[in-house]
Amino acid sequence: MTIKTGDTIPLATLNTLKDGVQAVTTDELFKGRKVVLFSVPGAFTPTCSAKHLPGYVEKMDAFKAKGVDVACMSVNDAFVMDAWAKSQNVPAELTMLADGNAAFADALGLKFDASAFGMGERAQRFALYADDGVVKVLQVEAPGEFRVSSAEAMLAAID
Repeated sequence: MTIKTGDTIPLATLNTLKDGVQAVTTDELFKGRKVVLFSVPGAFTPTCSAKHLPGYVEKMDAFKAKGVDVACMSVNDAFVMDAWAKSQNVPAELTMLADGNAAFADALGLKFDASAFGMGERAQRFALYADDGVVKVLQVEAPGEFRVSSAEAMLAAID
């Protein structure tokens, strides 16, 4: 079942690269915080690298002004997410999260099979806003679209 507004973020473990691979739980990410989590189908892919991640990098100050933390998730490993962050000049305050086996995407009900494109299981393109672990806004893109999960759309949705 797909997560929806009003639901609590499911408990899961993701990875990030800080002095080696570090496990981080969704409780650590969301409890007591306001967070926008956006998900991309893959690091270094065209729309993700040209539009999705750069939009959040550009709008980090606007999210910070609202007291909102930002995290990016993809079904890649922590090393790939770190290399992508470096290539995109991602500021340290934008957390890059690896969902290597798509376990969190699956727990959210937002996993899809991209095997036909040689990419295996992936997370759908989406963005959510959670306050203290409760989803307040969920914007899931239609296949092939990039509109509702952009930084601009999320800033407008959490006003």
